[in-house]
Amino acid sequence: MSAVPQPGGTRIGARFAELRAHRRAGFIPFVTAGDPDAEASFEILQGLPGHGADLIELGVPFSDPMADGPAIQASSLRALKSGMSVKGVLALVERFRARDDVTPLVLMGYFNPIHAYGAEHFLRDAAHAGVDGLIIVDLSPEEDGALRTHASTNGIDIVRLATPTTSDRRLDTVLAGAGGFLYYVSVTGVTGTKAVSTEDVASAVARIRRKSRLPCAVGFGIRTPEQAAAVARIADAAVVGSAMVQSIADGLVSQWPRGDIVDGALRLCRSLADAVHGARDAP
Repeated sequence: MSAVPQPGGTRIGARFAELRAHRRAGFIPFVTAGDPDAEASFEILQGLPGHGADLIELGVPFSDPMADGPAIQASSLRALKSGMSVKGVLALVERFRARDDVTPLVLMGYFNPIHAYGAEHFLRDAAHAGVDGLIIVDLSPEEDGALRTHASTNGIDIVRLATPTTSDRRLDTVLAGAGGFLYYVSVTGVTGTKAVSTEDVASAVARIRRKSRLPCAVGFGIRTPEQAAAVARIADAAVVGSAMVQSIADGLVSQWPRGDIVDGALRLCRSLADAVHGARDAP
């Protein structure tokens, strides 16, 4: 597929339109920028589309990632220790865009680094680098007005989060001003600590679709190809983060060469993507 945006459209919109046309869900891997180091991180990032990634979530490392479980927290600390910064993240995106101008890329992180950078300056630089969307996990809809204005000016979608505890009334607030897709957090708590319940996901996605035409991506609690396939039969996309960054951590513990760590992460991406892409063809 080649998700070239139409005039007035976005890479995210074009990619989900193609997925709908092919009657399949998308696969969205999450990796942390700079993990385990800048060069290995770039090699993983540039390899993800060729290994089945339809969209990519790229984590902006932060010293206090309170919404993340142990695996992603550790990846963030590894990235910071290797010298990754907000400017470094944007440079990584720009390098990626020099070779891939079609795969949607969404930054996921916390507001503090953006605030320190300067929101208006950050959104302008992010757009120049080639960022398509932004997920700020600790910024509520009531607090993201200024950020959303700068994002809109620069053609960047603000992707909002809904959870199992989001009421119908609250969902209306979450959806107001949301763009790109809605990220449904399938379990309560931090990332990577609980397994997804497909019955609960099916009910939640049906409720969201009654209120919005935005694509719905489901993440948290998805670690295996089987779990990813189950979610892909329900939602518009499946997101896997903790398992991806854990594969990097496992390679470091085993003292693998950098190339083997990169290959291990990309093989995992391929197995998850294949499961997602074939899920709706399965009997």
